[in-house]
Amino acid sequence: MLSSHIRLVRLVPTTVRLVHSLIHNPSCSFMDLKALISSLNDFASLSFAESWDNVGLLVEPSPPHTVNTLFLTNDLTEEVMEEALQKKADFILSYHPPIFRPMKRITWKTWKERLVIRALENRIAIYSPHTAYDAAPQGVNNWLAKGLGVCTSRPIHFSKAPNYPTEGTHRVEFNIDHTQEDLDEVISMLKAISDVSVTSFSARTDDEEQTRISLNCSQQALMHVVAFLSQNRQLYQKTEILSLEKPLLLHTGMGRLCTLDESVSLATMIKRIKMHLKLSHVRLALGVGRTLESQVRVVALCAGSGSSVLQGAEADLYLTGEMSHHDILDAASQGVSVILCEHSNTERGFLSDLRDMLSTHLENKVNIILSETDRDPLQVV
Repeated sequence: MLSSHIRLVRLVPTTVRLVHSLIHNPSCSFMDLKALISSLNDFASLSFAESWDNVGLLVEPSPPHTVNTLFLTNDLTEEVMEEALQKKADFILSYHPPIFRPMKRITWKTWKERLVIRALENRIAIYSPHTAYDAAPQGVNNWLAKGLGVCTSRPIHFSKAPNYPTEGTHRVEFNIDHTQEDLDEVISMLKAISDVSVTSFSARTDDEEQTRISLNCSQQALMHVVAFLSQNRQLYQKTEILSLEKPLLLHTGMGRLCTLDESVSLATMIKRIKMHLKLSHVRLALGVGRTLESQVRVVALCAGSGSSVLQGAEADLYLTGEMSHHDILDAASQGVSVILCEHSNTERGFLSDLRDMLSTHLENKVNIILSETDRDPLQVV
């Protein structure tokens, strides 16, 4: 019989993992899940991700959730999940989102549903950055460019500043030379429209003093502004409508256009890429009129699937994981050679660099483990 001062305590899975970690690594520290997510978003903003993507926290255990071990993988398969469980992971950062299309049910029927079930049962959070890490200056495409040799690079498609303050989506400007009463009435009518901000200043046209009206408005308000101005034909004919865009970020965006400091033969470039990606084979489509001795100076690259990003880029070589058959034919017809390495082979090597960067960014507050079972599903046989 138990003495009166002894209590039986039920340890929940999180507590068990914390006790296990303290026993095996007494100096380790932890991060609250919300603090970790905030730090990851500071490392690379999710606003950089493509609109079609599914990024961020995908699976969240019931709070509070503390993270000691962060597990990195390119693809979260069932084999990789088993490894994460064995290594007592509290948090899985999967570069590719294991949940992409909406799920109508969570059962044991499909492998992706089983991933969600096992994550929740074992209190493991799942987070995916995907195209946010593609676009980031220190992200996947930047890493892929390191294998080319000394070069300068820029995004092929620039990202826009996510938090740049703008008032409205359109600017409407026109000159008015009416009396002060007419001017006051026009400004008053425009200010009465919702989501419109109006400013005015002096302007000179054909040596005639006029007043320049400039207003910012939303897409919905623009229709009302146009309807009002169109009532005065002379006024409307002087009107200019501009679409407002956020400024471009010079080092952030999809793909990279890389210009080598010194040209090299295509054969040399192939060797460099194989060495960087640790591959014994790649697939090559020679551009029309090109040989292995043809010189390469400009490389357009995109980790993963590059068809849409690389299309139209002016380069000697396209480097990506996969492209459609017809896009390869189109590139080759224009004298552009294409190297394909299989989708995740152009991404996975980045995780080693990511582990080091995150360790520094997170101030070594969590233990970061790189998956040993994660691999591209395709192999040469």
